[in-house]
Amino acid sequence: MLDDIMEEYLRRIGATRPAEADLEGLRHLMDRHILSVPFENLDYHLDEEIFMDERVLEKIVRKNRGGGCYELNPAFSHLLTALGYRVEILPGRVHRPDGLGPLLGHLALRVWLDGEAWLVDVGFGRNSRQPLRLGSREPQQDPHGTYQLSDADNGTVDIHLGGKPLYQVDERPVRVADFAPTLWWYRTSPESPFLQGLFCSIRTPDGLVTLKGNTQMSRVAGEERSKQTLTDDAEVFAAYKKYFGIGLDRLPKEPGLGVTAGVRTE
Repeated sequence: MLDDIMEEYLRRIGATRPAEADLEGLRHLMDRHILSVPFENLDYHLDEEIFMDERVLEKIVRKNRGGGCYELNPAFSHLLTALGYRVEILPGRVHRPDGLGPLLGHLALRVWLDGEAWLVDVGFGRNSRQPLRLGSREPQQDPHGTYQLSDADNGTVDIHLGGKPLYQVDERPVRVADFAPTLWWYRTSPESPFLQGLFCSIRTPDGLVTLKGNTQMSRVAGEERSKQTLTDDAEVFAAYKKYFGIGLDRLPKEPGLGVTAGVRTE
């Protein structure tokens, strides 16, 4: 399937096909992906199925959508593999205020280049914009801040941003299919963070644009920050299109409301 839409994928993220599968090409692809594809959970609130296999490419490439880590990182792995990169799936656990999240609660990628392992993640709200050296324990500078990896007590690796822990990864690779039970939990549990909140965000070269719920828009550009409350469905539809490139025919449900907020009629 990817052979048919690989060029579409590159156009979707505004990337140039690397001449070879090297670090420069990986950095370019990751940077373009993060600046082009939103991190969002709309389908959790549109009652749409979540795909982790090649079917997710239709959503991201042809429907111009985003997704969470179970969608964005597998999709990106298909692209990288098709371009000649050696990619593995790594399981992770997210650091939350009340402790570590569930096993296999996060999906990240490991890319091997000349015998060196690189952590690649395009599916986390605070992920780096460039690959991180998985074997290094020194601070690593990135457009999104200073990242540092450390060894955790349970044999996994902690990823920190600005000194704060984000998530852990286990360096023992798994299959995408191994995440199916946790995806079911995310889709059904009242404790699921994907069901508790509705969000859509995208990185910009100098900041971040986020829509929380169907009303709260925030924008960061360098040192400047702004907030806006969207007042009607027309503004919400327009914001999804303008800032995230997402065209919707109906709005996702607000958590706790139990009904879909708006439907396009034009």
